[in-house]
Amino acid sequence: MSLFKKVIDGVYNLLLGLKVTSLRLPERAVTLQYPDERWEMPERSRGIVVLLSDKETGKLNCTACLLCQKACPTAAITIEREKGEDKKWHLTSFTVDNTICCFCGLCEEACNFSALKMATKYEFSVYDQSELVFDMKKLQELGRDVPYTPRPKKKKPVVKKPAPAEPAADEMKPKAEPEKETESKPEPEAETKPEAASGDLFDDAKKEPESNPESGAEPAQKENKPDSSEDKKPEAQE
Repeated sequence: MSLFKKVIDGVYNLLLGLKVTSLRLPERAVTLQYPDERWEMPERSRGIVVLLSDKETGKLNCTACLLCQKACPTAAITIEREKGEDKKWHLTSFTVDNTICCFCGLCEEACNFSALKMATKYEFSVYDQSELVFDMKKLQELGRDVPYTPRPKKKKPVVKKPAPAEPAADEMKPKAEPEKETESKPEPEAETKPEAASGDLFDDAKKEPESNPESGAEPAQKENKPDSSEDKKPEAQE
């Protein structure tokens, strides 16, 4: 039974394959006659790393900032640099080890100066792995014919000073000077003599002068003046 089942499965798979072939047979062939014909890789495909040069001067765009080296997860990029007389970093060595490169494209994303790119080139099979370690000269030669769009340089943001706020209508009016506080001197209180009690005045008037025993003078008695005859009216005669 097991042998019979295997034969049936083989025939079924054969017929299934012939069915796919018969459907694609009238269509145009999709295979390429390599190496006479080569496939052009899409623009955003990730091939080997190449260094880009300035189209006018031919110098490398790399500024030796080490961003791509720090972004590489496999440490396939090695950069050496030195500081020149202009106090800027200058590239002295750029090496890419393709035996450990994982073609992730993080180095291209980290670069801010269009200095490298994942090119659409292939066919780098060799018998010796040491030949897959590309130096700066070879990377520059491989990238000379690679098209790229230079990134615009970032401009420093211009900080605009805020316009001075217009003063309010109340602030436009001149402020009134504060009145000077005049110290009011206290008026001198009029000296008031203590008034004698009303009872004392009458008591003094009623008092008679006391006789001085030493002088021996007697107090003067009030003389009762007799009424003048002129003042008196004549008595009526009976």
